[in-house]
Amino acid sequence: MESTKLKRPKHKGSPKLFDNPILEKLTHTHISFPLIIFGVIAVALIYYGIIEKGFEAPIMVGLFAAGLFFFTFVEYIMHRYLYHIPATSERKKKISYTMHGVHHDYPKDKSRLAMPPILSLIIATVLFIIYRAVLGDYVFGFLAGFLIGYAAYLAIHYSVHAFKVPNNFLKILWQHHSIHHYRESDRAFGVSSPLWDHIFRTMPRKTSGSKKTAVGKSIDD
Repeated sequence: MESTKLKRPKHKGSPKLFDNPILEKLTHTHISFPLIIFGVIAVALIYYGIIEKGFEAPIMVGLFAAGLFFFTFVEYIMHRYLYHIPATSERKKKISYTMHGVHHDYPKDKSRLAMPPILSLIIATVLFIIYRAVLGDYVFGFLAGFLIGYAAYLAIHYSVHAFKVPNNFLKILWQHHSIHHYRESDRAFGVSSPLWDHIFRTMPRKTSGSKKTAVGKSIDD
């Protein structure tokens, strides 16, 4: 279990992760690129599933919803067990920092709020192969939902760090993620939804006098 006493993050700057200039450049991504890329891929998958494979719209909607829901589970598992892998060796410490630790140290670095598109495309291709082997032609609707779930996660994560807390029902996402960053890094792993935190009992601990992020303020203020 990680300590709940978190070090103060840096709100300016962008650290260098690789000496190789090409690798270093690839670690920086404008949020619009993955949103456009995976949105287009999802639409293409749905189109192919309906036009070429003959799936009716209700079936595609069901597959899409299943893929979207499954993504929320994968998001939670990845964040909890991969991004926060225990640094039991120097190698694991380096991997953990490169994948996610740098984001905790520099949460306002907007160019590192999304996985590089090239790496994301490789992973998406691998997932297509795996899902196709398991689901057959149902993969077209299911993977479309999964990718839109990923795009929605990216949009929410970016918004939480880049914009002020809204005065509506979405503010719970800002508050939930701020707890993960500033109070309990071993809790509140869900970004797009706190659902799996409820299920796996990793919701934030109830403490007296805890402060919530005020409406109109950024979680990084």
